Amino acid sequence: MTALNIARTDPGRYYLERWPRPPLCSPEVCDPQTPLGGDMHQGVDSTNARSDDVYALWDRLAEFSVGDGDAALVHLLAALCAMFGARNALWSVVVRMPSPAPADPLLGWRPRLIRLLHPVPTVAASVKEQFDTLWSPNVDLSQILAVSGDEPFRTRLLFEALPPEWFEGEHYRRHYLDVGLADSMSVRCALNDDVRIHLFVFRDAQAPRFSTRDSSLLGFVMRGLRWFYRQQLLSHGLLIANAPLTPAERRVLLGMLDGHVEKQIAQTLDQSPNTTHFHIKSIYSKFGVKNRSALAALWLGKLR
Repeated sequence: MTALNIARTDPGRYYLERWPRPPLCSPEVCDPQTPLGGDMHQGVDSTNARSDDVYALWDRLAEFSVGDGDAALVHLLAALCAMFGARNALWSVVVRMPSPAPADPLLGWRPRLIRLLHPVPTVAASVKEQFDTLWSPNVDLSQILAVSGDEPFRTRLLFEALPPEWFEGEHYRRHYLDVGLADSMSVRCALNDDVRIHLFVFRDAQAPRFSTRDSSLLGFVMRGLRWFYRQQLLSHGLLIANAPLTPAERRVLLGMLDGHVEKQIAQTLDQSPNTTHFHIKSIYSKFGVKNRSALAALWLGKLR
């Protein structure tokens, strides 16, 4: 099987072959500035080699149809985990509420959509618990720092962003160590004044800490994907629609974006043509368009 076919069918295998998992060691033993996987490109400029593979990832994501957005997101997260020797990855769409409480430490920012690459029960439960605390007085310092600042694009290393005492506290124990994680790095990208993408990549205790070089490479990967974020948000009705799409509406929308007619969509989703037509009318209304061509044109337009 060629490398290109491997990349298309098994992103984890492809990226692990290109970037082997780092040697097992603890953060205290490994030099955090050592490039991921050691000297993996002997005789080759490692920066150029990595850049070539980032371009290949961008190209592969562009090959997914608009209606295949969920598969494209899984491909991206799997590729990032393999690229950085990571255990898991989390993608979140964060929106700013129109009227936040005056003393809100999160300044009105709350997640609207969260996707875990590997939603194992312990990690999924941890994510849900953290989500629930965002509406309580028990907001953690890490959650406050995640939304602070107005930079349009930002990368952060966990061990640089938070003070040493935080790693002795309950939040780090419960939501990292107790679920098999030890370190993370993140990217935040603003799509407009009220919508941001947050992405986190996690390593376990057997891998070295993420380095500045890792953070720079992750930033390089994610800076080139603004078009991808926009497609993801549009497919959920979170960017232009006047109300988020329901799960049923989103299934119909993805079928429309793949070029299927109403009858085909109804058959695929095992619903009546009348139900499908009702969902399509609702989709048009939410996006403020009158027909399918106008709806599709939104995916080519500019961000508001």
